[in-house]
Amino acid sequence: MNKQKNLASGTNSSVVVDRCQVCDSADLESVMFIGYLPPVNTMPTIGSRPAEQPAYPAELLRCRHCQLVQIGLVVDPSILFPPTYPYTSGTTKILRENFAELSQEVMVLYPLEKKDLVIDIGSNDGTLLGNFVDHGRVYGIEPTNAGLLAQKKNIQTQISFFNRAAVETALSEVGKAHLITATNVFAHIEDIHEIVDCILALLDEDGIFISESHYLLPLVETLQYDTIYHEHLRYYSVTSLNHLLGMHGLEIIHTKRIPTHGGSIRVYAARKGKYPVRDSVEASLESESKELTDEKLKEFKKKVVDSKLSLLALLNDIKSKGGRIYGVGAPSRASTLINYVGLDDGILDCVLEIQGSYKIGKYIPGTMIPVLDESRLFEDQPEYALLLSWHIADELIPKLAGRGFKGKFIVPLPQPRIANA
Repeated sequence: MNKQKNLASGTNSSVVVDRCQVCDSADLESVMFIGYLPPVNTMPTIGSRPAEQPAYPAELLRCRHCQLVQIGLVVDPSILFPPTYPYTSGTTKILRENFAELSQEVMVLYPLEKKDLVIDIGSNDGTLLGNFVDHGRVYGIEPTNAGLLAQKKNIQTQISFFNRAAVETALSEVGKAHLITATNVFAHIEDIHEIVDCILALLDEDGIFISESHYLLPLVETLQYDTIYHEHLRYYSVTSLNHLLGMHGLEIIHTKRIPTHGGSIRVYAARKGKYPVRDSVEASLESESKELTDEKLKEFKKKVVDSKLSLLALLNDIKSKGGRIYGVGAPSRASTLINYVGLDDGILDCVLEIQGSYKIGKYIPGTMIPVLDESRLFEDQPEYALLLSWHIADELIPKLAGRGFKGKFIVPLPQPRIANA
């Protein structure tokens, strides 16, 4: 990158990526460009007049040396993750279930003792750590006001970006951790080598680091272009993670594909030689060597464009016949899909969120599409519901139909289709 900076500490700059974030190679190739996107969680209040809003180029690059796929511009995290950041992990059922399953898996594979400390990086509202309270001591590090929600649950939480200062504070308050977790955050923080060094400084000699990140393999397999946005700096494969962690004396000891965010990878790592390496690691590496080829990435770009055009054609047909279309769910990925496809409030009447969501009463970034309470789906009965959390369509469709929605469902990816209840 141009003049490497530790944006984890909150400097005020964006950085063009011209060297690999992991291996520093300049041999980067473009996978695809999906336009200029506004920050996915910068959401103006409904009723406010349109005003100037930043938008940043979203290009995927692949390093020919270590195979890391990464975003082409690193945006200042104080822009992407302000104190008012509206995301809370506890409101998402699949995440609650995933974190419960993670804690159970840890206790089977690498059991904790009551004295052991678990530290969660980017701990949000403490949902993950809540599952470890009965197994050991817990401590969170979280830069947004979501950490205040964790504190109300009596989960000790430091409100801070994860950096050297945060590590020193944690060491003075609770000491070294036997288990460090970073779920849906390890791909979000700039200057990744500094971050791994910080993790090592917090981790005891026999400690284990667990990361969960959106996985490049299902991203390509199911055309998940909607997960491309600036909060996601890196799109990991086990191959690229293995390269990164190996540079710091860590080795991957276990991997597991998990369903969160449309397909993620859970990776266990420890200092080399501390634990046996499970067969899952080699299986992951072999699968990637077959499925993440140059040809597959070229096909991915073409299929994404085809999918966008097909979705526009489907929506145009519905609107030409007077149909109403309400979006369901406003995850971060919805902003990318809406902006890349070019939807506005003349196509998508509104987007609906569950009661209690901090996004209700706001506009989808880059648009004037309002986010409203999901009760409107059942009161208004639009002809179609566009599932913006399409990766959990099998769960949403029967749930929404069971609550009384009588219309049809549009599943936008990987290929747009209309589904009945």
